[in-house]
Amino acid sequence: MKILHNFLILIFITICTNCYSQDSLITPVVIEIKPVTAVATATITATIKIKTGLPLPIFPVSAWHSKNTVGFDLSEIAFINWNAGGVSSISGLFKGNFFRTYTSENSKWVNELIVRYGINKQDGLTVRKADDELRFNSTFGYRKDPLSNWYYTCKINFNTQFSNGYKYPDTSTPISKPFAPAYTFLGAGADYFDKENKFDVYISPLTMKSTLVLDQSLANKGAFGVNKATYDSEGNLISEGKLSKTEIGFLVTNYYKKEVWKNITMENRLSLYSDYINNFGNIDVEWKLQFDLIVNQYVSANIGTHAIYDDDVITYDEIDGVKVAGGPTLQLRQSLGVGMVYVF
Repeated sequence: MKILHNFLILIFITICTNCYSQDSLITPVVIEIKPVTAVATATITATIKIKTGLPLPIFPVSAWHSKNTVGFDLSEIAFINWNAGGVSSISGLFKGNFFRTYTSENSKWVNELIVRYGINKQDGLTVRKADDELRFNSTFGYRKDPLSNWYYTCKINFNTQFSNGYKYPDTSTPISKPFAPAYTFLGAGADYFDKENKFDVYISPLTMKSTLVLDQSLANKGAFGVNKATYDSEGNLISEGKLSKTEIGFLVTNYYKKEVWKNITMENRLSLYSDYINNFGNIDVEWKLQFDLIVNQYVSANIGTHAIYDDDVITYDEIDGVKVAGGPTLQLRQSLGVGMVYVF
């Protein structure tokens, strides 16, 4: 009986060994043998550990990264029998920033979509527009040395608005409309990009600036620098105003973002442009400075200013009920808001 028992064990080991030799993915068999008891039945317990030997699955990391931020700011003030006087008002602002970024060892492609729209309602007045912006920025850069912060770069910027703009209280004659104006910057140059410090300077010696005024009534007035319509001595229209204007010039932009204090972030955007042909040295300026104060994950406050100086944008003053064209001037907007924000 003992001879038969040992013979069966030998056969079992031989079979397992042959299986292992045919498939290198299976590790040697580990066998645990319990001694034969006084009972006539022999019990053999075998524990087999199998290791596939295959490499673990590797999931590639995408070179694309995305960040979406949407928020809504609300401010309200109400007066009831308030002896000091005042006007009740309520304001709302929707804002969104959407980023899509592609990065590799020697290249980067940054895409940004910015939308803002705000309204204001004061007691006794109709609803008025308080903010309006649609902006798209796309920058592609390539560098030869992965240790360098300098990139050969192409950049395109586009911005316009969603709805008509008015010089209140006159709401009968719009002074701006969607795609009237719309600005496009397209150029190539060099970009210094410091990702760690969130600092970016772009220098382009060759940038095309296109101004669109896709409303004939505004184009006939020569709004936003396009060639206006011509009339004869009797006021009859000879030729309509141009719907677009193209310039070639020099562009410098800067972006900088930093946490200046705990939970307080400063964001700075600056754009300087000068046309080579028309009044070279006369610089168009757009500057945005904003401070974001983080209360918690979903609540924040912000303080910002937006300044524009464009030699092609002419202001109008009303003298004795007649609109008189003036010269270009500084456009300035300031904002303060508290609201909800969601990042995904």
